Amino acid sequence: MRVAIASDHAGFDQKGPIVKHLREEGYDVVDLGPRSGERCDYPDFGDKVGRYVASGKADRGVVICGTGLGISMTADKVPGVRATPVQTVQFAQLAREHNNANVIGLSGRFVPLDTNEQIVDTFLTTEFAGGRHAARVEKIMREDDPSFAGVPEEFGL
Repeated sequence: MRVAIASDHAGFDQKGPIVKHLREEGYDVVDLGPRSGERCDYPDFGDKVGRYVASGKADRGVVICGTGLGISMTADKVPGVRATPVQTVQFAQLAREHNNANVIGLSGRFVPLDTNEQIVDTFLTTEFAGGRHAARVEKIMREDDPSFAGVPEEFGL
């Protein structure tokens, strides 16, 4: 499995050890930057990973910033990407099983490295459950279609 990974300066210190960990586990890892811990903008790196995954150059993506929030939001804007911030192993499992997430965002400031490694391991080894969740994922992905006008106002009333 090929995994694309990137961070901003706040996630940089964890990116290198996570890359090393994944390579030791046998994954083909593509490090999309940055190359140093100098201040940089997380949207640039969330976009790079999102586009890499959406294009099929990687099977999954991992993005790391201070909280995992902003960089995930950016990656999720790329059509074809289902990105979410994850701070627990259980959320990583559910993001895969229920939502077929293909990119996760990690917190480099609020989650310890060993926990983030467990989160990534779970994210990469958990399969999508399909079934009742498949139709919901299809509904998530309709948001990528510019012709989708949204759910009608009266829906669910």
